[in-house]
Amino acid sequence: MNPIPSRRSPHGVGLRVIAIYEAVKTVGLLLVAVAAFHLNRTQNFDHLMHWLEHLSLADSNGLRWKLVDLLQQMGPSKFVAIGIVALAYALIFGIEGVGLWLGKYWAEWFTVIATGSLIPLELYETLYHFGWLKLATLLGNVAIIIYLVRVARQPRSAD
Repeated sequence: MNPIPSRRSPHGVGLRVIAIYEAVKTVGLLLVAVAAFHLNRTQNFDHLMHWLEHLSLADSNGLRWKLVDLLQQMGPSKFVAIGIVALAYALIFGIEGVGLWLGKYWAEWFTVIATGSLIPLELYETLYHFGWLKLATLLGNVAIIIYLVRVARQPRSAD
């Protein structure tokens, strides 16, 4: 049988693009979770700290030392929580992506709600800790929400 829905939507390509975006986020978060669970082990954490402290980079006083300080403050035990949160978000993004890929109506609204719930945090981060990537993410997610609301509100034929 054909897994693609019989409903031919003019928005199928847009939904597929968003589904791929969700899949990329899912894979990224799964990698973060694996790394976080790996760093939970004290020996792995200590090895990473040793490697970062002895890493030879041109920016020897910048980002690397901020990262070392941040990791030392967290300690290895906090990485379990990071891994669990990353897995939870990966699950949500994975559900969104599969549902959109299959053209499911519920996935359109699920994605609107899940993505919309993150907008206040993204807005705060963009305004108070500005970065071009943060701004691009915020604008991209707002565009996704607007697009999906418009698609989801269109009448559908009963197939």
